[in-house]
Amino acid sequence: MPYKDLFFDLDHTIWDFELNSKETLWDLHLKYALEAKGINNFDEFYSKYSVHNHRLWDRYTKGFIKQEELRWKRIYLSLLDFKIADETLSKEISVDYLTILPNKKNLFPYTIEILEYLKNKDYTMHLITNGFESVQIKKIKNANLTDYFTQVITSEASNSLKPNKEIFEYALKISNANLKTSIMIGDNESADIQGAINVGMDSIFVNHLQIQPTVPATHTITHLKELENIF
Repeated sequence: MPYKDLFFDLDHTIWDFELNSKETLWDLHLKYALEAKGINNFDEFYSKYSVHNHRLWDRYTKGFIKQEELRWKRIYLSLLDFKIADETLSKEISVDYLTILPNKKNLFPYTIEILEYLKNKDYTMHLITNGFESVQIKKIKNANLTDYFTQVITSEASNSLKPNKEIFEYALKISNANLKTSIMIGDNESADIQGAINVGMDSIFVNHLQIQPTVPATHTITHLKELENIF
């Protein structure tokens, strides 16, 4: 049965989170004069932030911490690595980070081209994201992605997180999509691919980093242009 509804992940799949996040933190590094506070190597600071952010997001998606703790603690722990134990500063930077980040517009190569291609072939496209709803909506608008997606399904709206099947069931319901003619497209094996498996949906692993796959996706690609070989 041919596919009709395509469910995309946003961050790390089409919206280049790493590049946009790094640009945002560089802006904040300058604004808060972090070099004068002892952070002389920005790349090292960003590397440590990435580690803390990844670990805390994992804890958040598994229900061990709340959204607010994730938001400020990833900054706090990064500063603490440079012997800056300042909770107030961490919370200020956290607020600014989430204000600036959604204004960044870097997409993965061929994102607009593939969305135009799929739109012209009459596929109905949606987004399923674990990101914070207000932040994700701003990202989509500022990156000029709004016109491509019929529904934007967030963890907050669905009261569930990928890979739980409930967020996928919610997505199918509000988009009036049929499970058998739907497919999930994402970069995260544990959230996107395993989540699709949990609900019985086909999937495409967008393997930008060209890692060794560990979860069996229906298809695997390393560049968004390769979607033209599937659809």
